[in-house]
Amino acid sequence: MKVARFQFGSTIDYGIVEDERVIPREVLEKALRRDLPEEIVGFISDPSLTSLVEEETPLLDASKQLLTLNDVKLLAPIQNPPKIICLGLNYADHAAEQNLQPPQEPVIFLKPRTAISGPYDDIVYPSIVKELDYEGELAVVIGTKAKRVEPDKVMEHVFGFTVFNDVSARDIQFRDRQWTRGKSFDTFAPIGPWVVSKSQVGDYNNLKITTRVNGEVRQNSTTSLMYLKVPEIVSSMSQVMTLEPGDIIATGTPSGVGFAIKPKPKFLSVGEVVEVEIQNIGAIRNRVVAESSSS
Repeated sequence: MKVARFQFGSTIDYGIVEDERVIPREVLEKALRRDLPEEIVGFISDPSLTSLVEEETPLLDASKQLLTLNDVKLLAPIQNPPKIICLGLNYADHAAEQNLQPPQEPVIFLKPRTAISGPYDDIVYPSIVKELDYEGELAVVIGTKAKRVEPDKVMEHVFGFTVFNDVSARDIQFRDRQWTRGKSFDTFAPIGPWVVSKSQVGDYNNLKITTRVNGEVRQNSTTSLMYLKVPEIVSSMSQVMTLEPGDIIATGTPSGVGFAIKPKPKFLSVGEVVEVEIQNIGAIRNRVVAESSSS
């Protein structure tokens, strides 16, 4: 099941995406003869409800009431997550390209929710930034509250997965010697195009992940190369903080980031288009634009 937020005309809502069809919440409610939560986080936090919708959606005969992907603008599936938790150095090859060893325990930082942007929205290049970079990542979306959860119980609390780009201002990140400020600018967390439920995404520990800049492949890897796997990551985070419905956990990036390219780094420039694609989930595509004087 692909759960998406979208805009149709002046209306913003959520629904289910099947192939090129969009089944709005209103149509689902009529077909199921029951009300659904008004917000997407309320929906994904109810396992009995999401299971029902997942079972019944293929049987719906509501073709006259459906939209297509061309009819709507897809938005960030989770617009206001309680937390955006990001891992650093979680791929051995990414650590190696910096002459580092993968850490034995997660190295984390938080992004603010104001960094969230949609799957096809622009990435704004801040005027104070000199070295803009990309990081394609698999992101976990929490469905139900989790605290001190063991790895073998983690997936009971995960709703699904989405695509994430951990956009980074490297000059600020490396100058600060900690990562938060350089990764927290508005639009520095493009996400989407939807959240795919865990039952539909397949083997989340073996998904192909590709990042392209203007069509050139920069990152070409697989989540099987993550040093810490999804159950370990989520379990470890739950030992530190209570995980809440709608929390996003970005699981780290593989090798091929711009600053590590030899012999000369390839940072992003205004006008370039960054695409991050993950197998069985989808792709996000974002153009880099200059910051306006009124921003």
